[in-house]
Amino acid sequence: MSGPARTTKVEALERTLAALAASHSPAVLASSLSAEDMVVTDAILRLELPIGIFTLDTGRLHGDTLRVIDAVWERYRYSIVVHRPDPHATLEYVSHFGRDGFYRSQELRKRCCEIRKVEPLRRALAGKRAWITGLRRGQSAGRGEVPAQAFDPVHAIEKFNPLAEWAEDDVWRYVRSFDVPYNALYDQGYRSIGCAPCSRPVAPWEDVRAGRWWWESAEARECGLHVGPDGRLVRAKETVA
Repeated sequence: MSGPARTTKVEALERTLAALAASHSPAVLASSLSAEDMVVTDAILRLELPIGIFTLDTGRLHGDTLRVIDAVWERYRYSIVVHRPDPHATLEYVSHFGRDGFYRSQELRKRCCEIRKVEPLRRALAGKRAWITGLRRGQSAGRGEVPAQAFDPVHAIEKFNPLAEWAEDDVWRYVRSFDVPYNALYDQGYRSIGCAPCSRPVAPWEDVRAGRWWWESAEARECGLHVGPDGRLVRAKETVA
């Protein structure tokens, strides 16, 4: 086809999304509005696939991150579904530990993530047969074994990571080729973007996720969205579609 370059990885992404839309409906993309998730968003909407897209507004996101939601509407005329944390739970946390209590200990940080991200995710995935993420093996050492597809024992549904084998350069090549909207913070040195107080820019030679929860040890830098009850990143046995 004419237009943007269609590499083997792009074609594989399109085939994977089309296949899971047909076999695992209803399926949803859990978008953090990252560059990776915007690649998957573009493919879903460009191909007009029956896959829903939602995001989690934690109440602590950068303004630039939230503006990506508007950019998706302007570009694709698609409204991303927004899930927010329980206001009573967030108020209770702030009342007991302070607005930024997560800096005080890993336990309090994970509790904050549980309230603002993990519990809303459970609600967002209720009734779905599969969820899709933009996880890549190259994002961190802890994600080096992320499978392309696996059964998620935490939410009891299939989980697809169609960009698992993609490199960071593959993501940005796609963004440029298909003119995909993206978070302006990437142009300011951010490479992994979460809540505003828990993300910062990193040097080009640092790990992609070095700017996330930088005050903690590298081994602990997961929010809980992709971990099991033991607190470790889920590495379930890969399954076949």
